[in-house]
Amino acid sequence: MKPNTQQLNDLTIQVRRDILRMVHAVNSGHPGGSLGCTEFLVALYQNVMNRKEGFDMNGIGEDLFFLSNGHISPVFYSVLARSGYFPVSELATFRLINSRLQGHPTTHEGLPGIRVASGSLGQGMSVAIGAALTKKLNGDNHIVYSLHGDGELQEGQIWEAAMYASAKKVDNYIATVDLNGKQIDGTTEEVLSLGDLNAKFTAFGWDVLEIKEGNNLEAIIAGMTEAKSRTGKGKPVCVLLHTEMGNGVDFMMHTHAWHGKAPNDAQLESALAQNPETLGDY
Repeated sequence: MKPNTQQLNDLTIQVRRDILRMVHAVNSGHPGGSLGCTEFLVALYQNVMNRKEGFDMNGIGEDLFFLSNGHISPVFYSVLARSGYFPVSELATFRLINSRLQGHPTTHEGLPGIRVASGSLGQGMSVAIGAALTKKLNGDNHIVYSLHGDGELQEGQIWEAAMYASAKKVDNYIATVDLNGKQIDGTTEEVLSLGDLNAKFTAFGWDVLEIKEGNNLEAIIAGMTEAKSRTGKGKPVCVLLHTEMGNGVDFMMHTHAWHGKAPNDAQLESALAQNPETLGDY
């Protein structure tokens, strides 16, 4: 049984609390993009993806997800834990020495749910394409998903991979771009304009759709359901997800300042007050 909208909303709020508390506890991490993608990852793991119980690295017979912009690990760890991959209590070890939950996800700690080390931007699409081609070779008709930051698209490897995916008809692959218009040094427009991404991916031979309300659970589920319906038709699928960095915390929204900055005690208290506990803090 998939959770209903209220259950998804409750989980989203609790994940926001996890993100804020994790980053605050070690005075380190990336809350802005994590909060902006909370609804997406909650919807992906709780509704959109076809997942099996437990975890094995090969992921045969199930959908796979690769986080390319690995710095938003707080939201990824929280959603994985609250989706049953590892104990929620382990979130308290975020970024500590010898923790499995490092600032950027890695595989050598053996954390369930993590299939690739990420955070060196631009590489996730290449990895996801490799996994999607492997599924084709194995006769596995499940879908591979990836998530990318919009600033990440300034990396050239993304466009090499995008060209390859369409040329080789990798049509069991959905790449989502978190379009919040912000990166560490300012807006994407100021740093290096991305231009018309819809037109760019279309020109590269992809099937492109946009989710205008990227922080609305129902809009995300509807959009990703549409994206799934477009797989298997000879083209990779790109979803342009319009989000707000820092969503759910008023003073973190509409600015790039919280890309990689932790809240102080007073700011944490204010942020948590805006996101009352729903499912129990770790």
